[in-house]
Amino acid sequence: MTFLPASALVRDAAARGYAVPSFCAWDSVTMHTVLRVASECRAPVMLMCGRPEFQLMPPAAVAATARAVAASYDVPAALHLDHGGSLAEVDQCLTVGFSSVMLDYSHKPFDQNVAAVREVVEHARPRKATVEGELGIVGRADEVTTEGGTGHALTDPAEAREYVARTGVDMLAVAIGNAHGLYRHAPDFDFVRLAELRTAAGVPLVLHGGSGTPEEDLHKAISLGIAKINVASELVQAVRQTLLQRWQSNDSLWVPIAMRHAMAAYAAVAERWLRLTGAAGKADGFPPAR
Repeated sequence: MTFLPASALVRDAAARGYAVPSFCAWDSVTMHTVLRVASECRAPVMLMCGRPEFQLMPPAAVAATARAVAASYDVPAALHLDHGGSLAEVDQCLTVGFSSVMLDYSHKPFDQNVAAVREVVEHARPRKATVEGELGIVGRADEVTTEGGTGHALTDPAEAREYVARTGVDMLAVAIGNAHGLYRHAPDFDFVRLAELRTAAGVPLVLHGGSGTPEEDLHKAISLGIAKINVASELVQAVRQTLLQRWQSNDSLWVPIAMRHAMAAYAAVAERWLRLTGAAGKADGFPPAR
């Protein structure tokens, strides 16, 4: 199996009314788990990594590992750089074979965001790679910051229209009250704004901070244009809780055995999301990946 441009996955999702989960995967074991579960569910999927994961393996090693693991599977999948922090980092990932990249300049002035992401698009097109941009401020739902956002932090539909037109991005991450991390209470999504963003942007939309979002909100968001949903915190929490439980009870002190249990918990979260988003069963609508 070779990795597909993420645009092929999200366009199909937008057309058929589901969303593709993008799962945080940091090594061969997590990559294998994601692709195995996706194969069992016959679901398109994305392997997602970025700067935190690159502290374990540099982008070239991540890409080589992902390709080696993917060789055993036949589901539609993309290898995605999440929250790229610089043009150099994005170019490095494109060079080593990532099929999808994101440059997150959402915290910078609008024109600077546009110019940088437009440059990424120009570099990605010859490689047939997908580009994700972000507009608006997605919050962080953790112990030191508040979840979601209001007012100026949310994505403006008029700016979204201009942003897509000027950059040429394939998909757009939006802020509608969503947040990274695990919510301490249910988020308050601005669905009216989301409907306006779908019309204004004209490209598949991305929801960052999927973890902990109520099921009914996810289904509504998908119906209003969300075609990719990032999932990380629930996966990390499942691994962490399993390892802590087994090690604190002095059970499975041998790391590979403990990791087997942790990956079972990780796999359960991944399967739930593949079904929750409607991605399960959609892989057979694609050409063979081999």
